[in-house]
Amino acid sequence: MSREMSDVTRARHGRPVVLAALFATVAVVDAVAHLVGVGPSGPVLVLSSAVVLGAIAGFRTWWARRHGHAPPSPGDTDTAARPLSSEPAGASTLWRMRTTVKDEPGSLAALCTALAGHRVDILSLQTHPLAEGTVDEFLLRAPGALEASGITRAVSLAGGTGTWIERADAHDLVDAPTRVLGLATRTALDAAELPLALRQLLGRCTIRQSPAGPGPETVPTEGTLEDTVMRLRAPEGGVITVERPYLPFTPTEFARARALVELDAVLGPRVPRSQDVLTLPEGNDITVRRADVGDLDAAKAMHERCSSRTLGMRYHGPLGDADRYLNHLLSPRFGRTLAVQTASGRLVGLGHLLWDGDETEVALLVEDEWQRRGIGGELLRRLVELAVEARCESVYAVTQAANTGMVAAMRGLGLPLDYQIEEGTLVITARLASEGVVEQVSSGTPERRRG
Repeated sequence: MSREMSDVTRARHGRPVVLAALFATVAVVDAVAHLVGVGPSGPVLVLSSAVVLGAIAGFRTWWARRHGHAPPSPGDTDTAARPLSSEPAGASTLWRMRTTVKDEPGSLAALCTALAGHRVDILSLQTHPLAEGTVDEFLLRAPGALEASGITRAVSLAGGTGTWIERADAHDLVDAPTRVLGLATRTALDAAELPLALRQLLGRCTIRQSPAGPGPETVPTEGTLEDTVMRLRAPEGGVITVERPYLPFTPTEFARARALVELDAVLGPRVPRSQDVLTLPEGNDITVRRADVGDLDAAKAMHERCSSRTLGMRYHGPLGDADRYLNHLLSPRFGRTLAVQTASGRLVGLGHLLWDGDETEVALLVEDEWQRRGIGGELLRRLVELAVEARCESVYAVTQAANTGMVAAMRGLGLPLDYQIEEGTLVITARLASEGVVEQVSSGTPERRRG
């Protein structure tokens, strides 16, 4: 800090000297003007005085700059005045790191000193108090050549234990209060956001919801926390289970997750009602909108109009069970559903984006009469856009090789695809991690107009 203090001291003491010289100059010029202003040589004297005083001021500025930028003395070695890194812009890596330190004075300072010794910049810090010790969560910017093992080794030598580290991205640059408020806002607007909000709040984790059973509740109102598993009472009954085997949950994280669930319970069922009217290539208008359990009767009626082959391709099981799945599929707790209806209001297509633990499934059903008109491809493009907004890394579809319509729709996305045969069914996975996915899948979309 000595160098910074000396610079400040010079600045504070230099300004009064300059101001004093300025006032003195004004006073001298004023006196000279009064003495000789009426004489024939008055203007010459004033001009000469101005030249002399200008030269003095110039010398004073040169002298101040020369000494103000002098190199530090040998004892002035404070690292706080030096830049963290001399590497070019972009030659750095973002890391998220957690470590446990003793709850005693100086423990965090030792950790920060160790990171600074490797030219690691601490962008944000959160503390999670425990019964014994404190979990410190960091967002770090490290030199690109510094590997995770080097950071964890330095942290261990500084007293950190149970250290966990992984790559971060630009989304992590948002500070924690802002991120939590954003997740709460999204949850308030759409009930389907609750599982996504929990996943983004807690990192990579598996979230499952089981329906309420006939017996007594197995989870108390306040929920339970057991190391890497938390259980929360679902707003409509049942249990929300969140698992993160690679990293134990802290009481602070448990309290945040419980607050989101309580907010969802207070607001009750809600689904955005925006819709788009699309014109198909053949000229017919259809409406695409969000659907929920309120569309249950219309969806069952569509099932009755679908052929056995269409229902078999979609549900891969006994046809009598098709209606039984609809309550689950239309619930915003398990994903998002898009409905397609005609100008007369008849439901002719459904597209589902389903939260399957830490994966995401897409599924389509289009009534026979409306197949091969581009409706399935339009639904799939929109579902992928929703998945990208939710920061899903991939989506998968479970179908059959004979379902050429679904296979063609997945290929029509223009994304990298993986194919796998599982128990006689075809699983097609589309990877969404590349940039520009939304623009890519949106190309070729029918004409839209907001309803």
